[in-house]
Amino acid sequence: MVIRLAAPARILSRKETALTYVIGEPCIDIMDRACVDECPVDCIYEGARSLYINPDECVDCGACEPVCPVEAIYYEDDLPASLEPYKEDNARFFAEPLPGRAAPLGVPGGAGKTGVIGADTALVADHPRREDAA
Repeated sequence: MVIRLAAPARILSRKETALTYVIGEPCIDIMDRACVDECPVDCIYEGARSLYINPDECVDCGACEPVCPVEAIYYEDDLPASLEPYKEDNARFFAEPLPGRAAPLGVPGGAGKTGVIGADTALVADHPRREDAA
C-alpha cells in the first residue's frame, strides 16, 4: 500500500494574509493623536503632517478607528475609493527611505522607539496645507 502525502502547505507571510488599518487624507495637518494613545501595540508613527500605521506591526484590533475625530482611519477593505492611494502610502512610509533618511524605517518595533519622524511620503508632503488646521 502506498500512502501519498499532500504537498506541504505554503506558509503565507503576514503581507499575504493579514489586512490592516489605514490612515487617510483627513489626518493630514490635523494629527489629533487619540489613535496613538489608544493603540495597544504602538504601531502608529508620526510624520511631519500625518500619522501612519505600520502594516507589519498592526494587530488589526481596531482600537484606533472609533477614537479618530476626523474619521481618517479605515480597515483597508472598507477604505473609500477616494482614499485608496493612502493604503500603499502608509506602507511606503515604512518601506522606502523618507526625505532626509538614508534607509527605510522598516519595522522598528514601536513608535515610542523612534519618536517623531518629522518627514512624510510625497503623497502627504505634496498635499495642499489646510488653512483650518490647528
